[in-house]
Amino acid sequence: MTYKRILLKLSGEVMAGGSSFGIDPERVNALAVEVAEVARKGVQLGLVVGGGNFFRGVAAAARNMDRVTADHMGMLATVINALALQDALEKQKVPTRVMTAIQMHQVAEPYIRRRAIRHLEKGRIVIFAAGTSNPYFSTDTAATLRALEIHAEVIAKATRVEGVYDKDPLKHDDAVQYPEIPYQEVLAKALGVMDASAVAMCRDNGLRIVVFNLTRHGNIMRMAMGEKVGTLIH
Repeated sequence: MTYKRILLKLSGEVMAGGSSFGIDPERVNALAVEVAEVARKGVQLGLVVGGGNFFRGVAAAARNMDRVTADHMGMLATVINALALQDALEKQKVPTRVMTAIQMHQVAEPYIRRRAIRHLEKGRIVIFAAGTSNPYFSTDTAATLRALEIHAEVIAKATRVEGVYDKDPLKHDDAVQYPEIPYQEVLAKALGVMDASAVAMCRDNGLRIVVFNLTRHGNIMRMAMGEKVGTLIH
């Protein structure tokens, strides 16, 4: 394995499968099978899951809801997704811990950096939920922060497309994919693959980003093994 410790960033929409809302048990189970396979190879995995399948803070703010309230609701949605993914992973016989930035002791462990690292060292998957507990920060930024805190070697950003393109490939048939691209070019061209603040944090700390297509079976394993999957931002 090329990477020993990975932070895998998943969107909430991944949990919904073909639906636009909620959780698709079959899709979550299929995802858990792939993630568990990588964990069994000895890779230490931290996961951050969005909450877009339940609630989108920015969209709610546009409907005249207070942004802070909307973002807190979005954070709680990520906890729902984290618990669903934990359940699926433990059915694959992989020990998993959910750690939340917002304390809720009856549901999950509070996020404590040293405890999270200890879980990883013991072979447990750690799912980081509730973002950073602060409004105005996306799950991309939360994933970057957690990756840096646990000393992950790479952020693996799972998407619906093959990697980073010069324009939206879902709208433009002539979009060109980048096999590799520097952080600064992502920021300068506003490619939108991740929040600018998250990309800047990765640049400033030398943390690599791999953007790849999650819908292709086996891509998580290929990425962990260092195969040329998706786009490498470095």
